[in-house]
Amino acid sequence: MQPKISVVVPCFNAAPYVVATLRSVLAQSGFDLEIVVVDDGSTDGSADVVAAAAMPEVTVLRRENRGAAAARNEGIANARYDWIAFADADDLWLPGKLQAQWALLAAQPDARMVYTDVHLWPSVEPAPS
Repeated sequence: MQPKISVVVPCFNAAPYVVATLRSVLAQSGFDLEIVVVDDGSTDGSADVVAAAAMPEVTVLRRENRGAAAARNEGIANARYDWIAFADADDLWLPGKLQAQWALLAAQPDARMVYTDVHLWPSVEPAPS
């Protein structure tokens, strides 16, 4: 049986990034995933971009802006699975991220959470025309 993980994605004005984030999460293998995107009052159409991507594993909740922490809490409250992972709407997960974290949890049966380091990519400015 595959482990079941709910991935909570707080989203505020992330239309240019959120679909790439969701694809990187869905590319994780070996898990039964559900993704709960909590659109936190975006004004750039982020929730519509997610809905248009037609990903059946993704649920979009729309709410007024109350901040990322409140959006995460709402995502947890609406998650179906016991294990929760967080991804910000502009994150990209490397292949095997969840497998590596799950292996660490399995090796430490008393552990209840695991986290990773981050790599910040330099911002890329468009080439002048």
